[in-house]
Amino acid sequence: MESIITIEDMHTEHQGFIRRYIFSTDHKVIAAQYLITALIWALVAGLLASIFRTQLALSQKSILTPESYNAAVTMHGAIMIFWVAMPLLIGAFANLCIPLMVGAKDMAFPGLNMLSYWVFFLSSIILISSFFVPSGPAPFGWTIYPPLSADARFTAAKPGEILFLFALLLEFASMLMGGINYITTTISLRTRGLGMMRLPIVVWMQLIAALVFLFAVTPLVAGIGFLLLDVIVGTSFFRVTAQSQGDPLLWQHIFWFFGHPEVYVVLLPGLGIIAEVFASHTRKPIFGYKSIVYATIASAVLSFVVWGHHMFVSGMNPSLSYPFAVTTIAISVPFSVILVCLALTLWNGSIRFTSSFLFALGSFAAFIIGGLTGLFLGSQVLDVYLHDTYFVIAHFHYTIFPSVILASFAGIYYWFPKLFGRTMNEFWGKVHFWGTFIGFNVFAFPLFFLGIAGGPRRYYDITHIDYLRHFQWIHILSTTGAVLLIAFQTPFIINFFVSVFRGKQAERNPWKATTLEWLAESPPPHRNWNGMVPVVVNDPYEYSPEGEEEEDFKPQGILIPRDEVLREGTNAPTGKH
Repeated sequence: MESIITIEDMHTEHQGFIRRYIFSTDHKVIAAQYLITALIWALVAGLLASIFRTQLALSQKSILTPESYNAAVTMHGAIMIFWVAMPLLIGAFANLCIPLMVGAKDMAFPGLNMLSYWVFFLSSIILISSFFVPSGPAPFGWTIYPPLSADARFTAAKPGEILFLFALLLEFASMLMGGINYITTTISLRTRGLGMMRLPIVVWMQLIAALVFLFAVTPLVAGIGFLLLDVIVGTSFFRVTAQSQGDPLLWQHIFWFFGHPEVYVVLLPGLGIIAEVFASHTRKPIFGYKSIVYATIASAVLSFVVWGHHMFVSGMNPSLSYPFAVTTIAISVPFSVILVCLALTLWNGSIRFTSSFLFALGSFAAFIIGGLTGLFLGSQVLDVYLHDTYFVIAHFHYTIFPSVILASFAGIYYWFPKLFGRTMNEFWGKVHFWGTFIGFNVFAFPLFFLGIAGGPRRYYDITHIDYLRHFQWIHILSTTGAVLLIAFQTPFIINFFVSVFRGKQAERNPWKATTLEWLAESPPPHRNWNGMVPVVVNDPYEYSPEGEEEEDFKPQGILIPRDEVLREGTNAPTGKH
């Protein structure tokens, strides 16, 4: 058995550039591919946002037509959720972290892992092509509501919508392939001594997010198939005609049964990244480890029974809206537990204010605003007034942007040394943080007031509405913040690519962190452990242990030569303490 492994390792080390770095089965290379592709899509989405926000600020001085405004808003939302958030948090960080943190040599199904990225890449090509068809990209909103999205006339006149739906199907297929790998790798390939209650928090979050996505996406895939039949063939699943009566509200149920769990699919990995950065930068064990795990499981279960709060104004029977209001408020309880545990992790810690920690702290603080404002929308009485106003836009951005973008930046600065073997410049990292954090809050926070004033979202121009005319200054201020936010991504882009090639050489464990990935070299070789096997001997966050004089942490595991493990007959993971 040993000779077979050695031959395979040597064979991979002598592969050509294309096989090793383009069509690679190495989970670290695939993580980098997902990361760079998602960052490119983030730039596209940011450019779209800057264009339509400029339109909102200039109001009657049009730079977009109403149709192109709708298309820009649609593609911004869809790209940020499906082509940025998911490949970043589910594709890039799960691929990088899970095998290393569970002590595996790679994903359970490396070939399927490679296929998942290239299916995602194909979906990206199809989506970008929709920008160049004569009719332009989809204009019906990222939630794809009928009747706009189910109009049979789109077959000939609106090919951009069809391309968008096919791209979305492929993207879901890609994420499902990845999810199968994350679940199987975490459960089956844990190294010796790594019980489930010794998994790092971020691995727990990735595992639960993959399970939630697996169960939530299936109805929506079927729904998109039915929607395509409506558009292409002329069926009436969701389309209403004089001859047949489809049900547009059925789409809303299908979409939000997926859509609300999807929020937690991208939110939970972000919270996991925050937890890892907090622990290593406060030099403290994560407070309430088991409480966080159980609260995460509870939130995952509850996420499947809250979708109706998106439909309080759809004519839903009040006797049905009350249970959804109760479950929506109830799901705040496990998240409160998670946030309190993270806050107590900060308490009395020896904090190091690196770029990574600043982004994690900023993500944590901004997400609290998103969580608190969600309580208003969970009440059917308040939601009737606030629904489809800019209050919802502000709440959604305070929920998604911190957990996706700010947390991802925290993760990039934190694991950059492990992925590329070099460190990013800290000065420019802090410039990047402050510009991003201030710009985001200037952009998003004023929109709460516009929403409370009754400002409806998806309006091309609000100056023609008498009671909103004097609130135009909010759009101007918000657009200023958005432009500032986008502009301050420039130092990050330069810092990222300069550091990849010319950054300072990284140590094996530059953060003095405890989890298993920091036992590997930076960057790890193919199959990660270079002839060694990690064996877990401690819990994941043994910081500042009593009686330890030389170091303020105990690594979770030790490395044992593979020969010794094979001789002892302990090469199979037991997953037990």
